[in-house]
Amino acid sequence: MVTWNRVTRNDVLHAIEEYDRLGSDNFFRERGFGPSRTYELVWEDRRYPHKALLGAAYEFATGQRLASGDFEGGKAGAVAVLRRLGFTIAPRRSA
Repeated sequence: MVTWNRVTRNDVLHAIEEYDRLGSDNFFRERGFGPSRTYELVWEDRRYPHKALLGAAYEFATGQRLASGDFEGGKAGAVAVLRRLGFTIAPRRSA
């Protein structure tokens, strides 16, 4: 079971910076995640894949890489963790 107590807001901001620097395709390829299906993290009027960012933030905080199947992305999972860290999570917009 994954515990999130070592992940900080700054770890998530670092993940956002990496996502912006690499672009979505490279970020997903390097991190082993894909686009969000249900929710997105909203930061500075941009939308991000919440679960992928939290997975990257976990690796920054702990040095351990998570796979997408290692934790839930929904309301009781990544959404709750990110909200607790002060981030806005919104339903995913249709493309």
